[in-house]
Amino acid sequence: MENKKPVCQSCCLPLDNPELCGTEADGTRSKHYCVRCYKDGKFTQPDATLETILGISAKVWADKDPNVNVEQAKAQLKAKFPYLKRWCR
Repeated sequence: MENKKPVCQSCCLPLDNPELCGTEADGTRSKHYCVRCYKDGKFTQPDATLETILGISAKVWADKDPNVNVEQAKAQLKAKFPYLKRWCR
């Protein structure tokens, strides 16, 4: 069985380090969202669209991996985004 690591349910950033987790209104770490997307129990960009967050995330992923460009990252992430909690409706 595949062991799936937790990812931000807004941008797909891995949540493998508690410091990367956003915060709930009471100050506890979020189990679902990263620090870039979620702070004090609210989205940091509440009006952002899936496409906006996808573009930001693709750039972050491409910056982390010199073997992947933004368009490649965007294509890979685009398949995952509709299943993330924030975008799944």
